Amino acid sequence: MGTTEPPDTRSCCGPLTHDVADEQLAADVRLLSGAANDTRYELLLLLSAADGAVCACELPEAVGLSQSAVSHALSKLFDAGLVTREKDGRWRYYDLTPAAEALLETLHTDD
Repeated sequence: MGTTEPPDTRSCCGPLTHDVADEQLAADVRLLSGAANDTRYELLLLLSAADGAVCACELPEAVGLSQSAVSHALSKLFDAGLVTREKDGRWRYYDLTPAAEALLETLHTDD
């Protein structure tokens, strides 16, 4: 017959730890929460496909929502650190941050 493997010598039910600081944990949750909505995620995808910053006026038609709904979603993305926002006269232009680019790249590694 075969040999029996020795029992696992690791301690069972010991405390689990991680090396992520509380501030980093909060920033990560804010970033992930910012993208965790179909409208906000679609806006991220649209911005990633664009060649440079996009005027907010172009986005409502692209996602089929009102200007106020898109504005609210963009504010959430901005607060989460996923988009930059630049004002030029009465228009606001949005672009992805490096964090958003890294997130999308991670999500689309199988493409």
